[in-house]
Amino acid sequence: MTGVRAVVAPAGITWIEPAEMTASCGAGTTVAELEEALRQHGQCVAIPSSGSVGGALAVGRSGLRRLGYGPVRDALLQARYVSAAGELVKAGGPTVKNVSGFDLCRLLVGSRGTLGFLGDIILRTRPRPRFEQWFGGAVDPDEVLARLYRPTAALWDGASVWVLLEGDPGDIEQQIGPLGLTAVDGPPELPSGGRWSIAPGAYRSLRGRFVVELGVGIVHHEDPLPPRAVDPVIRDLHRRIKQQFDPTGRLNPGVDMFDG
Repeated sequence: MTGVRAVVAPAGITWIEPAEMTASCGAGTTVAELEEALRQHGQCVAIPSSGSVGGALAVGRSGLRRLGYGPVRDALLQARYVSAAGELVKAGGPTVKNVSGFDLCRLLVGSRGTLGFLGDIILRTRPRPRFEQWFGGAVDPDEVLARLYRPTAALWDGASVWVLLEGDPGDIEQQIGPLGLTAVDGPPELPSGGRWSIAPGAYRSLRGRFVVELGVGIVHHEDPLPPRAVDPVIRDLHRRIKQQFDPTGRLNPGVDMFDG
């Protein structure tokens, strides 16, 4: 394509510091490669498990474990990225206590390459659970959220609930017993029509075929996302941020932050 320059992110794991629970790698490193290296230290990273690390951060969509692990942006501590001017910029720091000023790392997550191209990154890791199991059953979702201690994931399709619990098997069994949930192989198949975002408490109003992430407000629906009006104040804020980072519109031209 005329006028377009392909950019390839560096790949490979630079270092892993198990005691500090941090890891450094190139943005082109696959999540699978990073997870396998972290497994040897009994750790993992809270980003979706497919594709590259940089791609997961650029898209910014958290996986089903967001309820327990938090949003994907929380995993990024430091990034070196290439700006629209071709300069190498560092954002963030290798530890939270070393970070000051504006949190550019969080701004880059979910920006879809419109603010800069991710290069080398430092991620926060977490202990790999010693035991985890999905459970399911036709129980009330409000009761599940009220009685379970920090579920890693909780899903509901309008009739049944699925929950992912991590920790000591005995403790998990004590929680599950009174609810009548039973062990299952995994989460349900997610509808692929659209990915909606709603208020976490508004899931009772959903219709059609869906699976909602309880406590998070993400809905996997059979239908595409309905047209929505974007607050003009928010759109203007995004426009001004884009103007500051990329005044000539060189990065991912045509990509709208409000699409996808």
